[in-house]
Amino acid sequence: MNTKKKIILSLGLAASLLPGPILYLKGSGKISKGNDRRYDVAHTNELPENILKGKKIIFLGSSVTYGSASKGESFVDYLARRDGILPVKEALSGTTLVDEDVKGRASYIFRMKTIDPQIRADCFVCQLSTNDATMSKPFGQIAAGFDMETFDTKTIAGAIEYIIAYARRTWNCPILFYTGTKYLSRKYEEMIDLLHRIAAKWDIEVLDLWHDEDMNKVTKEEYRLYMVNGIHPSKAGYREWWTPKFEKKLEEMFRDE
Repeated sequence: MNTKKKIILSLGLAASLLPGPILYLKGSGKISKGNDRRYDVAHTNELPENILKGKKIIFLGSSVTYGSASKGESFVDYLARRDGILPVKEALSGTTLVDEDVKGRASYIFRMKTIDPQIRADCFVCQLSTNDATMSKPFGQIAAGFDMETFDTKTIAGAIEYIIAYARRTWNCPILFYTGTKYLSRKYEEMIDLLHRIAAKWDIEVLDLWHDEDMNKVTKEEYRLYMVNGIHPSKAGYREWWTPKFEKKLEEMFRDE
Protein backbone atom coordinates (compact mmCIF):
# COMPACT_ATOMS: atom_id res chain seq x y z
CA MET A 1 0.00 0.00 0.00
CA ASN A 2 1.45 3.36 -0.96
CA THR A 3 1.79 6.29 1.43
CA LYS A 4 -1.10 8.24 -0.09
CA LYS A 5 -3.51 5.35 0.45
CA LYS A 6 -2.32 4.93 4.03
CA ILE A 7 -3.03 8.58 4.74
CA ILE A 8 -6.52 8.31 3.25
CA LEU A 9 -7.29 5.24 5.35
CA SER A 10 -6.01 6.97 8.48
CA LEU A 11 -8.26 9.96 7.85
CA GLY A 12 -11.20 7.64 7.26
CA LEU A 13 -10.61 5.95 10.62
CA ALA A 14 -10.36 9.34 12.32
CA ALA A 15 -13.66 10.43 10.81
CA SER A 16 -15.37 7.25 11.97
CA LEU A 17 -14.46 8.00 15.58
CA LEU A 18 -16.13 11.38 15.76
CA PRO A 19 -19.54 12.87 14.94
CA GLY A 20 -19.81 15.65 12.34
CA PRO A 21 -18.52 18.90 13.81
CA ILE A 22 -16.29 17.23 16.36
CA LEU A 23 -14.02 16.14 13.50
CA TYR A 24 -12.74 19.71 13.27
CA LEU A 25 -9.88 19.52 15.71
CA LYS A 26 -7.58 22.29 14.50
CA GLY A 27 -7.53 25.26 16.81
CA SER A 28 -5.58 28.46 16.46
CA GLY A 29 -3.61 28.23 19.65
CA LYS A 30 -3.79 30.70 22.50
CA ILE A 31 -4.67 33.51 20.07
CA SER A 32 -7.91 31.76 19.11
CA LYS A 33 -11.05 33.89 19.00
CA GLY A 34 -12.33 31.91 21.95
CA ASN A 35 -9.67 33.51 24.14
CA ASP A 36 -10.77 37.05 23.36
CA ARG A 37 -10.98 39.34 26.40
CA ARG A 38 -14.76 39.43 26.20
CA TYR A 39 -14.75 35.83 27.53
CA ASP A 40 -12.49 36.56 30.51
CA VAL A 41 -13.65 35.51 33.95
CA ALA A 42 -13.40 39.18 34.94
CA HIS A 43 -15.93 40.06 32.22
CA THR A 44 -18.36 37.33 33.25
CA ASN A 45 -21.57 38.23 35.08
CA GLU A 46 -22.46 36.72 38.43
CA LEU A 47 -25.61 34.63 38.40
CA PRO A 48 -28.45 35.08 40.91
CA GLU A 49 -27.75 33.38 44.22
CA ASN A 50 -28.28 29.65 43.98
CA ILE A 51 -27.54 26.37 45.75
CA LEU A 52 -23.86 26.48 44.70
CA LYS A 53 -23.05 29.77 46.42
CA GLY A 54 -20.57 29.31 49.26
CA LYS A 55 -19.95 25.63 48.52
CA LYS A 56 -16.31 24.66 49.07
CA ILE A 57 -15.29 22.34 46.25
CA ILE A 58 -11.94 20.64 45.73
CA PHE A 59 -10.85 20.24 42.09
CA LEU A 60 -8.05 17.81 41.22
CA GLY A 61 -6.75 17.55 37.68
CA SER A 62 -4.27 18.41 34.98
CA SER A 63 -4.26 20.88 32.07
CA VAL A 64 -8.01 20.90 31.40
CA THR A 65 -8.80 21.64 35.05
CA TYR A 66 -6.07 24.27 35.08
CA GLY A 67 -7.00 25.93 31.77
CA SER A 68 -3.65 25.60 30.03
CA ALA A 69 -4.93 26.75 26.62
CA SER A 70 -7.06 29.53 28.09
CA LYS A 71 -4.46 31.47 30.09
CA GLY A 72 -5.14 29.64 33.34
CA GLU A 73 -8.88 30.26 33.40
CA SER A 74 -11.02 27.12 33.43
CA PHE A 75 -14.54 26.08 34.38
CA VAL A 76 -13.36 26.18 38.01
CA ASP A 77 -12.81 29.93 37.81
CA TYR A 78 -16.09 30.53 35.99
CA LEU A 79 -17.95 28.57 38.67
CA ALA A 80 -16.33 30.79 41.30
CA ARG A 81 -17.28 33.96 39.43
CA ARG A 82 -20.75 32.98 38.20
CA ASP A 83 -21.97 30.87 41.10
CA GLY A 84 -19.91 31.95 44.08
CA ILE A 85 -18.34 28.59 44.86
CA LEU A 86 -15.19 28.53 47.03
CA PRO A 87 -12.75 26.44 44.99
CA VAL A 88 -9.57 24.62 45.94
CA LYS A 89 -7.93 24.21 42.52
CA GLU A 90 -5.14 21.61 42.52
CA ALA A 91 -4.31 21.36 38.82
CA LEU A 92 -1.00 20.80 37.04
CA SER A 93 -0.59 20.30 33.31
CA GLY A 94 0.90 17.07 31.99
CA THR A 95 0.14 14.98 35.08
CA THR A 96 -1.45 11.55 35.35
CA LEU A 97 -3.87 9.65 37.54
CA VAL A 98 -1.32 6.82 37.62
CA ASP A 99 1.06 7.49 40.50
CA GLU A 100 4.22 8.33 38.57
CA ASP A 101 6.12 11.59 38.14
CA VAL A 102 6.07 12.87 34.55
CA LYS A 103 9.05 15.09 33.76
CA GLY A 104 9.26 16.16 37.38
CA ARG A 105 5.53 16.83 37.67
CA ALA A 106 3.82 14.99 40.52
CA SER A 107 0.86 12.68 39.95
CA TYR A 108 -2.73 13.30 40.98
CA ILE A 109 -2.29 11.06 44.00
CA PHE A 110 0.82 12.84 45.28
CA ARG A 111 -0.73 16.28 44.85
CA MET A 112 -4.06 15.23 46.35
CA LYS A 113 -2.23 14.48 49.57
CA THR A 114 -0.91 18.07 49.71
CA ILE A 115 -4.46 19.43 50.06
CA ASP A 116 -5.41 20.34 53.62
CA PRO A 117 -7.20 17.28 55.09
CA GLN A 118 -9.03 19.56 57.53
CA ILE A 119 -10.94 21.37 54.78
CA ARG A 120 -14.69 21.04 55.22
CA ALA A 121 -15.31 20.20 51.59
CA ASP A 122 -18.81 20.08 50.13
CA CYS A 123 -17.67 18.15 47.05
CA PHE A 124 -14.55 16.61 45.49
CA VAL A 125 -14.23 16.86 41.68
CA CYS A 126 -11.58 14.94 39.73
CA GLN A 127 -10.64 15.06 36.05
CA LEU A 128 -10.27 11.81 34.13
CA SER A 129 -6.87 12.77 32.73
CA THR A 130 -6.26 12.47 29.00
CA ASN A 131 -2.54 12.18 29.76
CA ASP A 132 -2.96 8.58 30.94
CA ALA A 133 -4.39 7.74 27.51
CA THR A 134 -1.75 9.71 25.59
CA MET A 135 1.05 8.05 27.56
CA SER A 136 -0.55 4.58 27.25
CA LYS A 137 -0.64 3.90 30.97
CA PRO A 138 -1.87 0.38 31.86
CA PHE A 139 -5.57 -0.06 32.63
CA GLY A 140 -5.20 -2.60 35.42
CA GLN A 141 -8.18 -4.26 37.10
CA ILE A 142 -11.02 -3.07 39.30
CA ALA A 143 -10.35 -4.47 42.76
CA ALA A 144 -12.74 -6.88 44.44
CA GLY A 145 -12.74 -4.91 47.69
CA PHE A 146 -12.51 -1.37 49.03
CA ASP A 147 -9.20 -1.41 50.94
CA MET A 148 -7.16 1.46 49.48
CA GLU A 149 -3.90 -0.15 50.52
CA THR A 150 -4.52 -2.98 48.06
CA PHE A 151 -5.02 -0.81 44.94
CA ASP A 152 -2.31 -0.85 42.29
CA THR A 153 -1.81 2.89 41.81
CA LYS A 154 0.59 2.25 38.92
CA THR A 155 -2.51 1.42 36.86
CA ILE A 156 -5.43 3.63 35.82
CA ALA A 157 -8.06 1.54 37.62
CA GLY A 158 -6.04 1.34 40.81
CA ALA A 159 -5.28 5.06 40.78
CA ILE A 160 -8.94 6.02 40.28
CA GLU A 161 -10.04 3.74 43.12
CA TYR A 162 -7.31 5.08 45.40
CA ILE A 163 -8.31 8.69 44.69
CA ILE A 164 -11.96 7.89 45.48
CA ALA A 165 -11.08 6.02 48.67
CA TYR A 166 -8.71 8.74 49.90
CA ALA A 167 -11.17 11.56 49.14
CA ARG A 168 -14.01 9.73 50.87
CA ARG A 169 -11.92 8.92 53.95
CA THR A 170 -10.37 12.39 54.17
CA TRP A 171 -13.20 14.80 53.29
CA ASN A 172 -16.28 12.54 53.53
CA CYS A 173 -18.12 14.46 50.81
CA PRO A 174 -19.82 13.70 47.47
CA ILE A 175 -17.37 12.74 44.71
CA LEU A 176 -17.63 13.65 41.03
CA PHE A 177 -15.35 12.55 38.19
CA TYR A 178 -15.62 14.30 34.85
CA THR A 179 -14.44 13.41 31.35
CA GLY A 180 -13.24 15.50 28.44
CA THR A 181 -15.28 16.08 25.30
CA LYS A 182 -14.86 13.80 22.30
CA TYR A 183 -11.54 13.71 20.45
CA LEU A 184 -9.46 11.13 18.57
CA SER A 185 -8.62 8.55 21.24
CA ARG A 186 -9.98 5.03 21.54
CA LYS A 187 -7.96 4.54 24.72
CA TYR A 188 -9.59 7.52 26.41
CA GLU A 189 -13.02 6.21 25.43
CA GLU A 190 -12.07 2.89 27.03
CA MET A 191 -10.96 4.80 30.13
CA ILE A 192 -14.41 6.38 30.31
CA ASP A 193 -16.03 2.94 30.20
CA LEU A 194 -13.70 1.84 33.01
CA LEU A 195 -14.60 4.95 35.02
CA HIS A 196 -18.32 4.20 34.75
CA ARG A 197 -17.77 0.68 36.07
CA ILE A 198 -15.71 1.99 38.98
CA ALA A 199 -18.32 4.67 39.67
CA ALA A 200 -21.01 2.00 39.91
CA LYS A 201 -18.92 0.08 42.43
CA TRP A 202 -18.24 3.14 44.61
CA ASP A 203 -21.58 4.90 44.07
CA ILE A 204 -20.03 8.16 42.89
CA GLU A 205 -21.14 10.62 40.20
CA VAL A 206 -19.74 11.01 36.68
CA LEU A 207 -20.12 14.02 34.38
CA ASP A 208 -19.59 12.36 31.00
CA LEU A 209 -19.01 15.15 28.50
CA TRP A 210 -17.67 12.68 25.93
CA HIS A 211 -21.04 10.98 25.41
CA ASP A 212 -23.21 14.04 26.07
CA GLU A 213 -25.54 14.50 23.09
CA ASP A 214 -25.82 18.27 23.51
CA MET A 215 -22.04 18.67 23.65
CA ASN A 216 -21.70 16.68 20.43
CA LYS A 217 -24.28 18.76 18.54
CA VAL A 218 -22.23 21.95 18.31
CA THR A 219 -21.64 23.41 14.86
CA LYS A 220 -18.24 23.61 13.19
CA GLU A 221 -18.11 27.33 13.93
CA GLU A 222 -18.99 26.85 17.59
CA TYR A 223 -16.43 24.08 17.96
CA ARG A 224 -13.66 26.26 16.51
CA LEU A 225 -14.60 28.98 18.97
CA TYR A 226 -14.87 26.65 21.95
CA MET A 227 -11.79 24.45 21.50
CA VAL A 228 -8.14 25.43 21.00
CA ASN A 229 -7.41 21.80 20.10
CA GLY A 230 -9.10 18.44 20.48
CA ILE A 231 -8.57 18.33 24.25
CA HIS A 232 -8.33 21.89 25.56
CA PRO A 233 -11.15 24.45 25.60
CA SER A 234 -10.74 28.17 25.08
CA LYS A 235 -12.21 30.68 27.52
CA ALA A 236 -15.37 30.76 25.42
CA GLY A 237 -15.50 26.97 25.50
CA TYR A 238 -15.28 26.87 29.27
CA ARG A 239 -17.74 29.70 29.82
CA GLU A 240 -20.37 28.95 27.22
CA TRP A 241 -20.05 25.19 26.72
CA TRP A 242 -18.53 23.42 29.72
CA THR A 243 -19.44 25.49 32.79
CA PRO A 244 -23.24 25.20 32.34
CA LYS A 245 -22.86 21.41 32.36
CA PHE A 246 -20.91 21.55 35.64
CA GLU A 247 -23.48 23.92 37.13
CA LYS A 248 -26.35 21.61 36.26
CA LYS A 249 -24.60 18.49 37.56
CA LEU A 250 -23.43 20.06 40.83
CA GLU A 251 -26.84 21.59 41.46
CA GLU A 252 -28.44 18.16 40.99
CA MET A 253 -25.95 16.59 43.39
CA PHE A 254 -26.53 19.16 46.13
CA ARG A 255 -30.32 19.03 45.74
CA ASP A 256 -30.24 15.23 46.12
CA GLU A 257 -28.22 15.31 49.36
